[in-house]
Order: sequence, then C-alpha cells, then structure tokens
Amino acid sequence: MTDATLILGNKAYSSWSLRGWLMCKIAGLDFAEEIHDMGADDWKVRVALRSPSGKVPCLHIDGATVWESLAIGEHLAERNPAAFYPADPIARAHARAIASEMHAGFGELRKAMWMNVRRRFPGKRRNPAALADIARIENIWGETRQRFGAGGPYLFGAQFGLADAMYAPVVARFYTWAPDLSAASKSYADAVWQHRFMREWVASAEAEPWVVARYEDPDI
Repeated sequence: MTDATLILGNKAYSSWSLRGWLMCKIAGLDFAEEIHDMGADDWKVRVALRSPSGKVPCLHIDGATVWESLAIGEHLAERNPAAFYPADPIARAHARAIASEMHAGFGELRKAMWMNVRRRFPGKRRNPAALADIARIENIWGETRQRFGAGGPYLFGAQFGLADAMYAPVVARFYTWAPDLSAASKSYADAVWQHRFMREWVASAEAEPWVVARYEDPDI
C-alpha cells in the first residue's frame, strides 16, 4: 500500500500546487492532502518544516520526498509511464520539451495574471510582455495539437497527461483574465477546464475559507 501525503498551498491561488496535485491524480494515487494557508503569518515557517525548498507542492511517498511539481510528475511516471506520456518516442520527447518550457518560462504571464480560480478579471493586466508569453503558449498548443492531438481534445489526443497538467494553471489563468485567444486555443482550454480533475480542484477551492488579499485585487 502506498503511503503518500501531498503538501499544498491554497487551491484558489497556488498554481504549482495544482500541477503537483494533478500529477497525483493522473497516477491514480491514493494520497492525503495537507493544505497550508498562503496568507497566514507563519506560512513559510510551516511549509519549511514539510518541504526542503520551503515551497509547495511537496510529495512524501513511501519514504521519498519530492518537492517540485515536474519532479513529482517524473517520479510518478516511473511507476506508470503510460498514464503520463505518449507511447510514441517522438511525441514523448515533444511532451517533455513543452512541459519543461512551461516549468522554466513564461514569467511575465505569471507576474501579470496570477491564478485565482474563484474570480474573473476579464481584460485586466494585458501588458505586452504577458501577451508575448500568451502568444508563445498558443503556438505550443497549436503545434502540439496539430502534430499529436488526433483522437481527443488534449495536447496528445485522448489522454490527459503530464504536459496537460503542466499547462492546466495557464488554462485557469485564462479563465480568470480572459485574454483574447484563437478558437483552437479556446477549445483546448475548455477541454482542460472541464476535465473531472479540474472540476474537483475548483470545487475544493470554492469551499476554502481563506482569502489572500493580494490575489483578489486585479489593479495592484
């Protein structure tokens, strides 16, 4: 029996927590959740006791500690590769590349349009640098769907995999901030937003008691 606990921040706001949580769901893992309020005065102290980096998410599983979203995905993919990656090696390489690009990049979008799955701020904070990041993301989605997406609504077709999990918080941002998107991007974003795992996450976020003021004002 797997012994697993995932350390998370607020589900309303924590984009990296969402990625790690989706990785656990894709794996079919039976795991406990330990959620820490990002607005609490002792937030960093509490998380540092549970995560070596002092950040979320962090997965404790069968004696191992994995404290980064993409690493959580890769660790769980070792147990069940077919759940996370396409079988074709070329598609699999592409999936790893676009997941890594998401992990390392798009800082301007992150700063301008943070995740808040409970709120809608359409038309706000559309600065040129964030829009350039969005254009690159749309290019990634379009190219991937064109090359590998036959047979289903996700990046690699019918399977909601690791790459989709990495871009899921972007979909959440787009739902909140409503930037202009192509029809193809909207179709993909809608498919991710309506996935049962995303619906479960958003429902939990809606039920959270915490509000962090800095994520509630789109004009700061």
